[in-house]
Amino acid sequence: MRTSNSHELLWMVAVSTCIKLLLVPSYHSTDFEVHRHWMAITSSLPLEEWYLDETSEWTLDYPPFFAWFERFLALFASYVDPRMVDLVGGLNYSSETVILFHRVTVMAADSVLYWGLWRFCRKFPIEKQRIVYAAVAFSPGLLMVDHVHFQYNGFLLGILLLSLSCLREGRNVMGGFWFSVLVCFKHLFAVAGPIYFVYLLRHHCRGSSWFAKFFVLGSTVLSVVGVAFGPFIYYGQMGQVLKRLFPFGRGLCHAYWAPNFWSLYNTTDKVLAAALRLLGVDLPTPKAAMTGGLVGDSSGHVVLPKVTPAVTGLLVLVAMLPCMIRIWRKPRRSEVVQWIVYSYICGYMFGWHVHEKAALHFVVPLSLLIVDSVEASVDFVFISTVSYYSLFPLLFEGKEYPIKVLLLFLYTYGITIYQTHYFGDLQARQLNESGDGQTEPVEPTVSKSSFSASKVNWKVDYSFQEVELIGSWKKLYLCGLIPVELYSQFLHPFVFKDRLPFVPLMLISVYCAVGLFYSWAKQLRACFKESKSEVLSKVH
Repeated sequence: MRTSNSHELLWMVAVSTCIKLLLVPSYHSTDFEVHRHWMAITSSLPLEEWYLDETSEWTLDYPPFFAWFERFLALFASYVDPRMVDLVGGLNYSSETVILFHRVTVMAADSVLYWGLWRFCRKFPIEKQRIVYAAVAFSPGLLMVDHVHFQYNGFLLGILLLSLSCLREGRNVMGGFWFSVLVCFKHLFAVAGPIYFVYLLRHHCRGSSWFAKFFVLGSTVLSVVGVAFGPFIYYGQMGQVLKRLFPFGRGLCHAYWAPNFWSLYNTTDKVLAAALRLLGVDLPTPKAAMTGGLVGDSSGHVVLPKVTPAVTGLLVLVAMLPCMIRIWRKPRRSEVVQWIVYSYICGYMFGWHVHEKAALHFVVPLSLLIVDSVEASVDFVFISTVSYYSLFPLLFEGKEYPIKVLLLFLYTYGITIYQTHYFGDLQARQLNESGDGQTEPVEPTVSKSSFSASKVNWKVDYSFQEVELIGSWKKLYLCGLIPVELYSQFLHPFVFKDRLPFVPLMLISVYCAVGLFYSWAKQLRACFKESKSEVLSKVH
């Protein structure tokens, strides 16, 4: 049964906004000053100087559409507090008014996220809508990163959801349009470009009018890119813009290693180096020591081979290649979200200088699939829990500690129970229909059911315990997060004081990397899983 879903989303948005308002006084990172300074740059300087300014260390390094977004926010900021947009006088300016203004702009920008979410789910049955809305609206990752740490990820992910909703409906040109808009807001989303290209080429540009379709699609995408970068091409600044957008000198990993393949690679190098030194081998100490918490460069490895940006880019493409082959052979729009999710996991696992916050790029769109099957639901609970836990080091002040723990615990517990009930009810209805041919709803009871699929005449006696979302070993792994957190937060500071400050971060990174590496392999397998139509065609 399909029904109007706007009210379902609105009340969740209202509750989520109340939570965000409570987080206004919390800690905020240096990203707060970054975005304030970008407002000052775009409102104080002419367009041709935006990517040249070095008044602050926080130079503009996002694509032009995001710069124009900052310029739009500056229109309001100049009325609220003119010092906010003062290029020099506003440096490191942080008053209560400024903090409130920035917090509110993030909440307002989230309206794009809710628009994209509503558009994607508007044709879902009401039960599915509720689960997906809850998974996104109450995402602890978005709450921690955007509304405590401070960024605008929800706004950008909303544009991604608009693109995915159009692709899911077969509106390929609009899907390509929204994706190109997204990349011109934040270039890191471009990692899904190869998947988009192959899918649109095979799914859209076919038939007798393939050339006309290709021309319209290409013109649409190039028009967006031209509007964004055209002025800088005119001023002869594209080299400078690209240098800002792709600062490869920042190194392979961020100060806190994102839990990906390179985290495991760095740790292996560290362990091998320590073992060889114990054996008497004289090895050099890299300039950017891995336990120093500094942004390293590709020379930081001692035993394992040097890693360059080209190597990471090649690995990302190789990881995506099987998925692209699958799309080329069978470009189904019902599977496009799964493929896009997989591409962002590939970028996260093998990319250059990946931030832990980039986990939102695949966790949030993956939430759109949690009602597709029990397996997809299991994958989401596992990936979201590990990914969101890996964000804990972002909020390092003591007053935020109970907040992040409570957010993750309530979210994981609530989503798990919600999905368990949903799939339990669904299973009971299906079995009831197969047993007596009726479609009336099944009343749940507290006792466990005992029935056999081979029996025809029986009465469903249902309990949500019949559907187990998390297997034993996954439960064991997730429970392992508890000792990891206890050691990192309490035991290590007690034993080592201020020594080896990067060890707790490395432990969290490596442990989460193991879980996410498994999840990457699982998502690769999901990209090749046969659809229902394929299974039925084999049966018949």
